[in-house]
Amino acid sequence: MESLFDAAAEDATPQPLAVRMRPRTLDEVIGQRHLLGPGTPLRRLVESEAPMSLFLWGPPGTGKTTLAYVVSNVTKRRFVEISAVSAGVKDVRAAIDNARRELGMSGRQTVLFVDEVHRFNKAQQDALLPAVENRWVTFIGATTENPFFSVISPLLSRSLLLTLESLTDDDIGAVLRRAVSDERGLGGRGTLAPEALDHLVRLAGGDARRSLTYLEAAALLADDITIEAVEKAVDKAAVRYDRQGDQHYDVISAFIKSMRGSDADAALHYLARMIEAGEDPRFIARRIVIFASEDVGLADPTCLQTAVATAQAVQLIGLPEGQINLAHAVIHCALAPKSNAVVKAIGAAVGDVRRGLIGQVPGHLRDGHYPGAAKLGHGDGYKYPHDFDHGLVRQDYAPEQVRDRRYYEPTTHGAEGPVAERWAKIRDFLRGA
Repeated sequence: MESLFDAAAEDATPQPLAVRMRPRTLDEVIGQRHLLGPGTPLRRLVESEAPMSLFLWGPPGTGKTTLAYVVSNVTKRRFVEISAVSAGVKDVRAAIDNARRELGMSGRQTVLFVDEVHRFNKAQQDALLPAVENRWVTFIGATTENPFFSVISPLLSRSLLLTLESLTDDDIGAVLRRAVSDERGLGGRGTLAPEALDHLVRLAGGDARRSLTYLEAAALLADDITIEAVEKAVDKAAVRYDRQGDQHYDVISAFIKSMRGSDADAALHYLARMIEAGEDPRFIARRIVIFASEDVGLADPTCLQTAVATAQAVQLIGLPEGQINLAHAVIHCALAPKSNAVVKAIGAAVGDVRRGLIGQVPGHLRDGHYPGAAKLGHGDGYKYPHDFDHGLVRQDYAPEQVRDRRYYEPTTHGAEGPVAERWAKIRDFLRGA
């Protein structure tokens, strides 16, 4: 039950690099600056000697276990770790009983860390309540799922909830550089080539533990770690892709043009290339949303629905599963009938406005609800379309300067064909043709 981090539990077995490089103080923690600054709740709790109860909520590899260990280390408390995947009520009660015994005999407090606490059922979570209420332990629960849905209310209401953010590329780079130079890591016995560092950062996907695992595998092959060593160790070719350079713009351009050209295979290739290179999936999803209106439009109105749903799904679940949602949207967009009538329409309307073709809003369309509007004649003569056959009535809607301008010129592609036919009839009726 005792953690590997407890000094009494150390043995001769070499620990993984990710374990050896775990920070020992809050100042050594990389990332999560919003939780670690002066005066933050976590800082105040660590500086206090009183037991506490915390939930750490965030994606994998963001430092939940690390923060639990640091709290234990800094406050000189005994550290006990339980995995909710394999532990049951008996294990929870045994850990609490040992903590109470230790507290009574030596006065030493215990940090009880429950990893993946969302996997505990109600009975298992209920078993934690007495220890939290009576402060027999400092309880820290780690979860990758929303605790408001996965944790019982009595336990959540007695705890402080801290949300961890995904580590940035700069954070992962700092983790790797420290591991190369630190004596607990590779001890400066070799070097890490810049392109190898970039590849490791991309492979990590914001997961510090994964980045250190890959670094350790590459270091077994050579002291001086090259990109070739990383590729061989991880069995994953590096995608030459600079998210701030030409490759970023070239690949996203080819991606959009492949969907526009209805080549689903080519579009999926560029999608895979961006994903493997570590491109932000939210950026990809945003471009698909734009494409759905810019290049498909009303030729397939459901395309925008798919794109927006994909953007929401990617935001909700992230990678790697989010790549399935992205592929879904890409195939839909690529194979949909195409129309750029929507983007041409708004472009033409904006162009006229910028050239000064604005004019006065017709009096019968002006707001007549505020006091005094009637005296100005606002709303006089307005014909309510619902009072007429087919919901249509002939009256002027546009300012005089643009009354004869035509902005939306639909195609006959896909679902826009019937729209074009209907719009032609409506336009002719309204214009008096």
